[in-house]
Amino acid sequence: MIRALFPGTFDPIHFGHIDIAERASKLFNEIIVAVYDKPLKNLLLSPEERLFLTKETLKHVPNIKVVGYSGLTVAYAQAIKAQVIVRGLRVFSDFEHEFRMALANHHLAPEIEHVALISSDRHTFLSSSTVREVASLGGDISMMVPAIVHEALNKRFFELGENQSVVPLTYLRD
Repeated sequence: MIRALFPGTFDPIHFGHIDIAERASKLFNEIIVAVYDKPLKNLLLSPEERLFLTKETLKHVPNIKVVGYSGLTVAYAQAIKAQVIVRGLRVFSDFEHEFRMALANHHLAPEIEHVALISSDRHTFLSSSTVREVASLGGDISMMVPAIVHEALNKRFFELGENQSVVPLTYLRD
């Protein structure tokens, strides 16, 4: 049995993440989608919200289990006896980042392989930061995220009000 770890912040989970998870589920016996609890970036959603939304959007795939985790990703992979870490690649700049991470992880845990799945072309523009920014500006994100995630983002931005500073507006406003 091959267990694969698909780690991420998933703030929020979007169709690109879901596509990678579903495709990985066809390659490996078990996929552990692990929602990182304290990344070094501004979070829009709490760890509990991200975990709930990720579980809900992936519950239709029987060999996917969604869990929360903290600490070093490769150490978590070792702890759950994952043989593979799965990552998604959208654009060329992703490759450099993922390549460096894979090399560092391989140095720390050479027994764990890294598999990068190329994003489906319809999802290459998607990132959680893009979803957050479009949603914060009242744009239509229905083609980017499942309805439950769309509702959660609308609720969160309503709570934050006009003066929210969680999402840096850098791309789509000007």
